[in-house]
Amino acid sequence: MTSYGFPRNLRLLNAGDFRHVFEHSVCKAYCPGFLLLAAPGRQETTRLGFVIGKKHVKLAVRRNRFKRIFRESFRLNQHQLPAVDILVLAIKGASQTSPEDVQRHLDKSWQQLNRRLSQMSVNLPENKAAVTPWT
Repeated sequence: MTSYGFPRNLRLLNAGDFRHVFEHSVCKAYCPGFLLLAAPGRQETTRLGFVIGKKHVKLAVRRNRFKRIFRESFRLNQHQLPAVDILVLAIKGASQTSPEDVQRHLDKSWQQLNRRLSQMSVNLPENKAAVTPWT
């Protein structure tokens, strides 16, 4: 039976995990106001982390709302993604984006990320050396 939870082992928690994604990201996907970076995972599961700062989304209520939207969408789509670490970055214009727009475009972003990762064969350990960054 497939589990749709979001336990602690599916989250990027420490600075080393975040640094790994920034330094080894191999592809990216765009969602209005946000950028999704993906790097080959250190574990056998897909993990998710957030960098949504006050600079781009001023109100804590909106920052938390965006995180809830991303977590819920990830929870439902995590089984379609290969074992990668994904980082969600707020970029310029995130505060003007409505949560409904993000929700609507998020499924397309997961599909785009999955398609790019499957083309690069990131999930196969023997092909990690052949991965080219930023395609």
